[in-house]
Amino acid sequence: MTTAKPFASSADLAAKEQTLEVLADGVYALTAEGDPNVGAIEGEDFLVCFEALATPVAARDWLAVLRQHTDKPVRYLVLSHYHAVRVLGASAFDAEVIVAHENTRALVAERGKEDWASEFARMPRLAKAAESVPGLTWPTLTFSDKLTIDLGGDRGDLELRYCGRGHTEGDIVAWLPRQRILYAGDLVEAEAALYTGDAFHREWTSSTLDRVGALGAESLVGGRGAVSQGRDAVRAAIAQTRNFLDVMIREVGAVRSRGGTMREAFEATHAALVDDYGRWPIFEHCLPFDVSRLWDELSGVERPVIWTAERDREVWDQLQS
Repeated sequence: MTTAKPFASSADLAAKEQTLEVLADGVYALTAEGDPNVGAIEGEDFLVCFEALATPVAARDWLAVLRQHTDKPVRYLVLSHYHAVRVLGASAFDAEVIVAHENTRALVAERGKEDWASEFARMPRLAKAAESVPGLTWPTLTFSDKLTIDLGGDRGDLELRYCGRGHTEGDIVAWLPRQRILYAGDLVEAEAALYTGDAFHREWTSSTLDRVGALGAESLVGGRGAVSQGRDAVRAAIAQTRNFLDVMIREVGAVRSRGGTMREAFEATHAALVDDYGRWPIFEHCLPFDVSRLWDELSGVERPVIWTAERDREVWDQLQS
């Protein structure tokens, strides 16, 4: 008899070791063995923080690490997209300005509450002191294509860019052209599986990743996984992200074209990806939701169906049981 797999990441309760990396003078990344990455960039007399983690208590732990290096106040908190485990810790930062793409603000309004319940159920360990979340996180400044922050002094600029729809329809990246360092959010994963439940797979793997790659980063902080150091490592991270998407599109598309079922598409995609990606964090967790969204997309469902905690369980039971 086959033992049912624990739902999503509900059984992943072991603490992950955090690593703070100083990528350049005043440029920081905190990674944690496949948990969501966060970062910070020092301006002359202020900080820009990138991502907020899932709860204020988790965010305060990150800020305590950061405060060992700088005591500058947080002027800008940049959110790469709307997902709960990236944004609901925002209140801990006391940021003057919370920045996101205009589509992200619309997504918070449309599906933020549902995503909150969905993600905390799928990844309970990340929801440290969930009761500390005061409510949804609302951006106070949004943009459509590009926003430039002058870091002051001789620190150069930080460019926030929208490269197109990908992981969600509102993902942005943070680019330091002088240091050639890129915070890519979940548009690129360095040895962590992709969550594509809210994705636009075909646009992501083509024009969006093309624009990310065209920046020519020499260091890249992905959404999860280790920092990619050097042009070759950056290109490899982008390539392995693209390959994950391309394999999914090929396998799900083939099953759909021959009149197969979504369960068959999941099994074919799992078989095609598991040797290269199966050891990576959250692979088994993500893949059912990935295949479900891609099946919809290839069936003409333009925008992702809203994920609820109940729908998560239904898809999991249908595909991973």
